[in-house]
Parts: sequence; C-alpha cells; structure tokens
Amino acid sequence: MKKQSRLTTYILVGLVLGIFAGYLANLNLSDPAGFADIMSLVTTLFLRLIKMIIAPLVFSTLVVGIARMGDASEVGRIGIKTLGWFFIASLISLTLGLVLVNMFRPGDALLGNLPATTAASGITASGLTLKEFVTHLVPASIIEGMSKNEILQIVIFSLFFGSAAAAVGEKSAPMVDALDGVAHVMLKVTGYVMKFAPFAVFAAVAGVIAKSGLAVLKTYGVFMSEFYFGIALLWALLIAIGFLFLGKRIGGLMAEMRGPALLAFSTASSEAAYPKTLEGLERFGVRNRIAAFVLPIGYSFNLDGSMMYCTFATVFIAQAYGIEMSLGQQMTMMMVLMLTSKGMAGVPRASLVVIAATLGQFNIPEAGLVLLLGIDHFLDMARSATNVIGNSIATAVVAKWEGELVDPIRRDLADAPLP
Repeated sequence: MKKQSRLTTYILVGLVLGIFAGYLANLNLSDPAGFADIMSLVTTLFLRLIKMIIAPLVFSTLVVGIARMGDASEVGRIGIKTLGWFFIASLISLTLGLVLVNMFRPGDALLGNLPATTAASGITASGLTLKEFVTHLVPASIIEGMSKNEILQIVIFSLFFGSAAAAVGEKSAPMVDALDGVAHVMLKVTGYVMKFAPFAVFAAVAGVIAKSGLAVLKTYGVFMSEFYFGIALLWALLIAIGFLFLGKRIGGLMAEMRGPALLAFSTASSEAAYPKTLEGLERFGVRNRIAAFVLPIGYSFNLDGSMMYCTFATVFIAQAYGIEMSLGQQMTMMMVLMLTSKGMAGVPRASLVVIAATLGQFNIPEAGLVLLLGIDHFLDMARSATNVIGNSIATAVVAKWEGELVDPIRRDLADAPLP
C-alpha cells in the first residue's frame, strides 16, 4: 500500500510539473511543436509497454477464472448479471449526457464561429455498422487479435477456451496452473512498467500544453467546465449506486482506484490503467476469477465516460450549427450510440470515431468535429478516468452478488496477495 501511495504521489507530481514545463515551452521555445513531438516519444513508449501486457494478461486471467469456475451455468449467470449492470450503467451515462447538453446548450456560444461544413475533420467514420460489429466480435485468428490488442476478440476466444478447459477437467489442470503462473508473471512485469508512469504522465501533459498552450483551455472553457461537471455528477451517481450494494466499503474501493484513475486521467488512456485496476480490485477483496472475468468485458461494453461524452458532444455540434433535434431524434440517437459504442475499446480516438458515424446518420455536419479536436485530449482524460471508476464499481458489485467479495485479510490461498 505504501508503494501504491508513493506511485500515486509521483504521478500527481509528474502531472503538475508537466503543466508547468509545457507552459514554459509554449512561451519560450521557437518550436514548441517540436518539443511536443519529442515528449510524445516518451508517452508512446510507455503506452506500448502497457499494450504489450494487455493481451497475455487478459487471456491468462480470464481463462484461469472461467476454468476454475468449472460450471458453464455459473459462467452464464455471472455473464448475464455483468451485462445487465453494463446496460443500466450505459443508459445512465448516455441519458445524463443528453440531459446536461440540453440544459447548458454549450453549442449556442459557438454560432458564427464554425468551420465550413465541407471542412475535413480527419476522423474516418467507418467500421461501426451492426454487421461489421458482429463480425468483428469473433477473431479470424486469435494471434491476430492479440497482436492488435483487440480486447473484445480476446475475451470471446478466452470464454470458449476457458469453458473448454473447465469441461475437460483434470487433464487441463496443468495448463490452467501454467496460465495462472503467466498471469502472476505479467503482473510482476506490470510493476516494472509502472515505474515509468510518472515520466510518461509528465511527457504527455507537457507535450499537449506546449503545442496548444493554455489558450485552448480558455477558448473552450465553458464547454469543458460543463462537461467536467457532468463527469463529476456521473461519478456521484455511480458511487451512490455502488453504495447501495457495497455499503461503506465503496470508500475503500475508491481509495484503491485513486492510482489507476489518476494514471488513466494523466495519460488519457483507460487501457493504460487496466493492470493496476485489476490489482486494486484484488486488494479490495474481489476474487481473481470474478475480477478477471468482469473487468475485460467492461473494457469493451462499459465505457461510461466515453458514452456520456458521445451524447454530449453530438448534440453540442448540432447546437453549434443551429440544428434543433427533436426529443424523438435524440432518443433514437441515444439508442444508436448504445450499440455503436460497444467494442470500441482500444480504437484510437474511439469516441470521435463513434460520433463521426452518428453525425452522418442525423445530417449533422461532420466538420463540427473540428470544434473538438483541439481539446479532445483534455476531455479524453476525464473520460478515461471515468471508465476506470465505472468498471471497478461494476466488478465489485458483481462480486458482491456472487458472494465473491471478501475481506482482503481472509483471502484464500487461491487468491493469495499479488507478488
């Protein structure tokens, strides 16, 4: 715990120093964009280190968790509970974004200061039809899925593989034990990689501030403050719902998630926080077989912050162009986003891709995305941290429903403290 607290402190220090260094670079350097490019190398290296962990960690932990459940009906029961929670959380997130954007109407302030409707946003609205989503679920090759860090495809294969291992029984026990060893090794690798996190946070923030300056925050200050208010409200709702099931232990869960949420916020990547989120859940008392089952699925189906942003940003762009959407159109849009936002984890600028696809369906100029590109990194920071919080609460609640949420002190040998 002391190491966790120390790492969180270092990450926070890196965040503050990054803002300061980026501001100085923006003011004093003749080529701040060049400085930003150099800083991006550090961030890219760290994110690649994290990504090299994701596939083997998700595969090994999920297969071991399912194999040790042993009963296919148990897997199905937990899966239904998990998806049920995700559906409710998604509905809350999308609805909240819709309510707030209609209440604040941030787009009205940008009328008359818009990019031409023919301006290119640089975001390709592809790969989001129902047919493409369904075919994307199943990997043509698990090796290809792992090489591209397609979490949803890895989850699908792991479900089949883990269920088959459970059905085989004793003959698969040595393989399951070996995969359990792989999981612990990958968590140790995670510990090594996380030592670089403060440097990556410093570089990420310094680069963005150096390139865009603090002016980008002033220009869209109102929009950002309203969105961050919405994020705070979403956190409050999720924590309140979590309290109904977890009681006072929700405070302990949030304490465990401080580090992962801060890391996700600083790097604007919830994927970067996955290994530490998994560790934090196990320290909190969620048995490994539940955490390893629910959390990877959540990374594809339960991106609460990203979904709230999708409704908020889509209607914001419509308002900015003076396009009034009826209640029926907004409800239809919300249902479309409910489907198209699934399975987008790991896609670069995933929320913008989803929004780009949605804009075209409702005859809203795609050029409106240009309004968001300058500040998307800062918005993505809040979205990523929210995704971590939403998935950690979901995992803990499912564990509670299954009677698999224990006092960390009384952890079974099978769920021994992480190395």
